[in-house]
Order: sequence, then C-alpha cells, then structure tokens
Amino acid sequence: MSGHSTYQPQSPFMKWLEARLPIGGLIHSSFVAYPTPRNLNYWWTFGGILSFMLAVQVVTGIVLAMHYTPHVNYAFDSVEHIMRDVNYGWLLRYLHSNGASMFFLAVYIHIARGMYYGSYKDPREVLWILGVIIFLLMIATGFMGYVLPWGQMSFWAATVITNLFSAIPLVGESVVTWLWGGYSVGNPTLNRFYSLHYLLPFVIAGVVVLHIWALHVAGQNNPAGIDAKSGQDTVAFTPYATIKDAFFLGCFLVFYAWFVFYIPNYLGHPDNYIPANPQVTPTHIVPEWYYLPFYAILRAIPSKLSGVVMLLPLQVHSALPL
Repeated sequence: MSGHSTYQPQSPFMKWLEARLPIGGLIHSSFVAYPTPRNLNYWWTFGGILSFMLAVQVVTGIVLAMHYTPHVNYAFDSVEHIMRDVNYGWLLRYLHSNGASMFFLAVYIHIARGMYYGSYKDPREVLWILGVIIFLLMIATGFMGYVLPWGQMSFWAATVITNLFSAIPLVGESVVTWLWGGYSVGNPTLNRFYSLHYLLPFVIAGVVVLHIWALHVAGQNNPAGIDAKSGQDTVAFTPYATIKDAFFLGCFLVFYAWFVFYIPNYLGHPDNYIPANPQVTPTHIVPEWYYLPFYAILRAIPSKLSGVVMLLPLQVHSALPL
C-alpha cells in the first residue's frame, strides 16, 4: 500500500490547493513515502525505465505527427522530409524508432522478471492482468507505427498481419475488409493505422496509471518471495529506490543512445527505404525483431492461421485489384 503521507505544504497556494485537491499528499504517499522492500535488486528498475520510455515515445511521436502526412502518395516522402529538412528531424525519428525497440526490450525483461519471481501470484493477479493488457496494446501500437513510413516492408507487413484476421471463423473476411477500409491495403488502411497509432499510447498511459495503482494496493514483490512487512523490511521509495532507478536508467540510456547515434538502422530492415510497391513482393517479409517470436509461433502452428502466413504471397496477389 501507499505509505502514510507526512506531506505538509509550505506555500499559501499549496495549502489552498491541498485543502481542495490533495494531489501533493497523493504524490508524496505514492512516490516518496511509499514503503519499498529493501532487498529489491536491479531487475526491479525496469518499471521506471518503461515509464520513461513511454514518455519519450509520446513526446517524440507528437512532434513527428506534426510533420507526417498520412496519405499513400506522400507518407514515404514526408518521412524523408522529416529526416532531411526538419530541424533535428533525424534525431526525433531515430529516437522514436529505436525507442520502440528499447521499450520492447525493457518490457520483455520486466515480464521475465515477473514470471521468474512469481509476481503474477496472489494478491497481484490484477496487477499482472493489467500488465498483459499494456503489452497487447504495445504490440498493436508498435505494429501500426511500423506501417506508417510506407516503405516496402511497411506495406507488406500490413498485408501479412491484416490477412491473419481472415482465419477468424465466420467474420474473418469482414474484419479484414474493415481493417483495410476496402478490398486491399491502401489509403484508408494507412489513415486507420495512423489514427490508432496516435491514440493508443494515451490509452497505454491510462492503463499504466491503473497498473501503478494496483501495485500500490498489493505492494511490491521481492526476490525472497515473502511480502515485506513495514519497519526493518522496507525503506522509503525516495531516495532509496529512486536513486537505484535513476542509476540504472542512466545505464539504459547509454545503451539506447548507442543505437540512436551509431547504428540507428541496425534493428530495421533495408527494404523499408524503398517506397511501397504493391506489385513487387519482397523476398522475405519479416516483422520487427520484437515480433519475431510470435511470427515464428504462427508459422509453426499447423492450422489455417499459419497457412495464411506461409502462403501469404499467393493470398495477397489474389486480393489485389488487377
């Protein structure tokens, strides 16, 4: 639970505000006096890293959206305009694209830690469920963002993934048509993905608030697996946990900056620097690295769903207008 707040506002304005909206006391009890198990290791710092990376993605995404044109005839050129003509546009784009990879890297470590230390067990089931919802929203948001540059891999990845929904019994074809906004991947598809890619990060932020709320109700797990009692087992979140979080966040940002400034395209695909062409199928259609495990699972399942993936080029060409 949140710690007992001893917050006492000093200024007349804060005293007035606290009497009507005790937000200062809420912040103090949740992020300063909050009792934290003293035996937490660095695997517990990825929650703070994820919060920071979400803020980076939202801020850079909003600025990029100001210069992006969600139209199949102009999307690719607008991305090149961002890279070449917008002040520090290259930095914003590389922060955003590599930030997605860093976001998923951190969330995979965060999930693995939770599974290894049993953070999904009673009384933290709702906390875990909210985390899974955040992860699913991240998958959807990241995929839609991958489509927006409208390069070859963007177009064909959109075609691959949307065709997967055709495996849903009875309504699959209707769902695909709705996602496309027509009978093939085109301008309505790009507009849908752009709108949802802009919207979903704010939905993620809302679920993150619920996730943190659930954490503060149930309390943090720890390496020992035994709930810490107040007193000698816990310390205040600030400064003890915040210093540890800040140190490891700095280490993570060095790793992040290495990708942004030295190998910004290492995690991408070179085909995405070719404008989308519905008439030319790439030799290998692959998603971003953070989706590869799920892509491999789909390819391994002996079902109609995997058939959609493995026989995709034939299905795609049959769906395209002549």
